[in-house]
Amino acid sequence: MGNNIDALTTVFTEFYYWVTVVFMFLIHLGFLMYEVGASRRRNHMHTLMKNSMLTPLVTITFFFFGWWIYWAFPAFPFLGGIASGGNADLAAANTPWSATMSTNLGDRITGVFWAAFLLFSWTAASIVSGAVIERIRSTAFWIHAVLIGSVFWIIDAAWGWHFGGWMVQLLGYHDAYASGVIHAVAGGYALGVLYVLGPRLGKFADDGTPRDIPPHNPWMVVLGLFMIYTGFWGFYAACNVPIISPEVIDGQITGVTWTATNIYLAPTTLGAITFNFLMSLSGGMLVAYMVSKGDPFWTFSGGLAGIITASAGNDLYHPIQAMFIGGFGAWAAYKLHFFVERKFKIDDAVGAVAVHGYAGFLGVCIAGFMLWGAPSTPYEGYATISPWGQFAGAVIMFGVLGFLPAFLVSKVMASMGILRIPAKVELEGLDHKDETAFQYAVADVVAAEKAAL
Repeated sequence: MGNNIDALTTVFTEFYYWVTVVFMFLIHLGFLMYEVGASRRRNHMHTLMKNSMLTPLVTITFFFFGWWIYWAFPAFPFLGGIASGGNADLAAANTPWSATMSTNLGDRITGVFWAAFLLFSWTAASIVSGAVIERIRSTAFWIHAVLIGSVFWIIDAAWGWHFGGWMVQLLGYHDAYASGVIHAVAGGYALGVLYVLGPRLGKFADDGTPRDIPPHNPWMVVLGLFMIYTGFWGFYAACNVPIISPEVIDGQITGVTWTATNIYLAPTTLGAITFNFLMSLSGGMLVAYMVSKGDPFWTFSGGLAGIITASAGNDLYHPIQAMFIGGFGAWAAYKLHFFVERKFKIDDAVGAVAVHGYAGFLGVCIAGFMLWGAPSTPYEGYATISPWGQFAGAVIMFGVLGFLPAFLVSKVMASMGILRIPAKVELEGLDHKDETAFQYAVADVVAAEKAAL
């Protein structure tokens, strides 16, 4: 480790990321509670297992190829291709058979840093999971979970959430806490699946009017959302590199101040993100409460939408800016959800496309105006932040890497008959897909009730 300062820095960084990963685990717990609470009783176990099993599937695939994609693809497709130049060495060092991806004392950081990105992958897949509850086949969802969790979101992270990503260099793309990189891409992916999957049976009346299917357990939904808030706060911390000297970044920055940096290696502080996380959450909750007329589901979902909308620029916003941006994002997510539902007959069971996708897309675009002209990273020669660069980035995240692949894969699945469960099973409930066992269970309950009388 070198001298004592280097050793202390390394051990602190290792522990720092380990703690943030543990906090981020609460995001997945929150999604499980949220989805089960939103589903109807006859679908609880299917909903729980569908989302739970993405954990091992995405973990294993992310180990074998997802993590490598992040280091191999930042320059692709415009700046030299896959694993070009110095990226080739980084990609080779992060293959599953490399020494850094194993138990060793020489590299204390890769394991916990990999785990932080892995938890981001779980989040991206869980966002899709909530939108499609009560009608998708588990195997179809698990294929989508691997694609969004270990392929498409990590490609957009390589392009726009890497200090050498081509979108950062050429577009000035800035997305410090992943409005677009995780939320817009996952929301767009969910929309692509929903477009093909279709609505739940009974969601729309014969005249096309949408019917409300309220959460089975609102208390579990609210508690789940607060778990997500808590994990999201840990996610913010995980997006910071805890201690680094900006003086050594390619020789482009002078000075000896040691500080935390964002994912682009630009200086920031935990104090800044604490202010802005809480102010954007508060702005989102207040506006969502007003626009939804006190609906608890949308009040707390609006808090999440507020954070997501402000996340792209929350390393640089003033707290009051974060509050207003969060409030606008909550209002827009609420209005867009019901507009798309009525206009296009999209049945998003938990509002995931709106809260994550639309809010994330808008958040990336808003940052282009609010931070216009600011440097995207500390590197010289990179494009500065601009409305057009951010808009192009939002389209790439939501549309090119989100909606388009999900739509195409879902079309193939639907043509093969493996996307959606049969109508009969959906009516009986996914927890009772074995009709014989279900009928025996009903008979046992009826017999027990007669005996009790």
